[in-house]
Amino acid sequence: MPVHRPGSPTRSHRSRKPVIAVLLTVLSLLLAFPTTAQAAEDIPPRGSAHMGMGVIEHDGEGPLPPGSPRAAAVQTEGVDVSSHQGNVNWASLWRSGVKWAYVKATEGTYYKNPYFAQQYNGSYNVGMIRGAYHFATPNTTSGAAQADYFVNNGGGWSRDGKTLPGALDIEWNPYGSQCFGKSQAGMVSWIWDFVNRYKTRTGRYPVIYTATSWWKTCTGNYSGFATNHPLWVARYNSTPGELPAGWSFYTMWQYTSSGPIVGDHNKFNGAYDRLQALANG
Repeated sequence: MPVHRPGSPTRSHRSRKPVIAVLLTVLSLLLAFPTTAQAAEDIPPRGSAHMGMGVIEHDGEGPLPPGSPRAAAVQTEGVDVSSHQGNVNWASLWRSGVKWAYVKATEGTYYKNPYFAQQYNGSYNVGMIRGAYHFATPNTTSGAAQADYFVNNGGGWSRDGKTLPGALDIEWNPYGSQCFGKSQAGMVSWIWDFVNRYKTRTGRYPVIYTATSWWKTCTGNYSGFATNHPLWVARYNSTPGELPAGWSFYTMWQYTSSGPIVGDHNKFNGAYDRLQALANG
């Protein structure tokens, strides 16, 4: 029979230590990785994406001091809206100095903005120059299929002097991996598929809305779209900062998500007559 020396651990005490260590390891892993149910709660419902959804999280939102560089230039105020804004008070926005608007029309090939008619026609009726935008989901269907869906559901263009070319909203994926599971080359190819189809359908090159940090990560800072496609850059700060490769200037800048009346406010980089020129093609 073994003799137990005073002060030495018994076998039962010794056996508890590895068990406790294993339990502590498991507990730390559970705390580090959320459960599937918790992760699912963080994913928004399909169709709820909108311009700038990932900008605050990834680029931050800085102050807008008076006299900042953007305020010194001749620029024209605009807004962008989606179903999150519901029925918009366009008359109040017009009186506040907003002269143009972009309205979310579609997402992927599965979603149409239920407020599109009120928002798109309402902005036009108060005198604004307006356009439509499409939230891209490159992991669901081809660029050409999404361009067709967009054009068929409000994203077209007409030479009436009050309609801006459609905009492709290509940014962080709110439903999964930020680059939609695509390689940089695959993302560039998808965008080309969309913009070429849109040009064929409407005769216009679409505006490309993006953020520089996303563009660098997901396209490798590809410069090939800059020749023909107006840039709409998103950065919530006192200046638009660095632009994606190829573009030496921005056409539009989404500078805040907390503006008056409607949160997302933008600057068109020019006077009102240049905005009219963009609408007229």
